[in-house]
Amino acid sequence: MKTYFSLFLLVLSFTLLGQDDAYKTFKDTRVINSQSVETLPKGKLDVRISHRFGDLAGDNGGFATFYGLENASDISIGANYGVTDRFMIGLHRSKGAGVMPSGSSGLRQLLNAAFKLNISRQSSEGAPVSATLYGLSSFSTQQKLEGLGTETLVASFPEFNHRFAFHASLILARKFSKGFSLQVIPAYTHRNLVFFEDKNGMMSIAAATRIQLTKNLGLIGEITLPLIDSRTTDLGYYPAVGVGLEIDTGGHIFQINLTNATALMETDYIPYTTSSWSKGQFRMGFTISRWFNL
Repeated sequence: MKTYFSLFLLVLSFTLLGQDDAYKTFKDTRVINSQSVETLPKGKLDVRISHRFGDLAGDNGGFATFYGLENASDISIGANYGVTDRFMIGLHRSKGAGVMPSGSSGLRQLLNAAFKLNISRQSSEGAPVSATLYGLSSFSTQQKLEGLGTETLVASFPEFNHRFAFHASLILARKFSKGFSLQVIPAYTHRNLVFFEDKNGMMSIAAATRIQLTKNLGLIGEITLPLIDSRTTDLGYYPAVGVGLEIDTGGHIFQINLTNATALMETDYIPYTTSSWSKGQFRMGFTISRWFNL
C-alpha cells in the first residue's frame, strides 16, 4: 500500500511541477480499438460514428460479400464531452459483436458509459510521460434468452446484474518527437456473467503508436494482449491488432483502419477476439469524429 501511495505522490508532483506540456501526443481520444491518452478540452462535444465491416478475406470474405463491405460486425454511435481540460465523459451505443443465440461469445445491444481523467502530462521539466485513467461500463439491453438449451448462454441473464461488464485501465504515453508517439495500457476487464470454466476478471496489456507522415496524415497501430490462460491461440482467441491512417481535416478527424477485432468496446473485443489475421479474418473500419463548442 505504501508503494502505491508513493507512486501516486510522484505522479501528482510531476503534474504540479510540469511546464511546457507535450501537445497532442495522439491526435484523437481513441487510437483504433483502444483509447489514447488524450482527453477533450473543456466545453468540447465530440460526436463519433465508428463502423466495422465484415472479413475482407477468409471463409466469410472475398468477392461473395464484396470483401466484407456488405456485412457489419459492429457499429457505434455516441458522444464525448470535456467537463474540464482533464476530465471527459462519454455515452455510446454499440451493436456488439457477440454471436447469438448459438455459438455465443459476447453480448449485443450495448449501452456504454465511460470517463477519462488525465492525471499527468508529459513536460520538459516534469513528468516524463502523460498518464490517464479510463473507466467503462457496458450494459446489454439485449432480450433475455429463454427456453431449453439457453441456460449456458451469456444472454440468458439469470440476474439483472449479469447484463453488466466493466473495464478500467491506466494509459501511459510519451511523445518522443513531433512525429512519433507511443503508449502502453495495463488494464482490467470484468464481466458479471461468463461461460462455464471461464473467469470473470482478466488482465490485459496494450501498446499503441502514432507516426506523423504529413501535416494532416498519421499512421497508427496497436495491439492488445489478454493476460489469461483461457485466451490463447490454441483455444481460438487472438490478440486484437489494428493498423490505420488518421486524417485531420481541420473540422474533424477521419480514420480508416484494418483490424481483426469484430467489436468496438473494451468489454467486448478484449475477451472475445476470435479472428486471426493469418486466416484473412481482418476487416476494414472507419471512424468519423466531429467536435462542437458548447
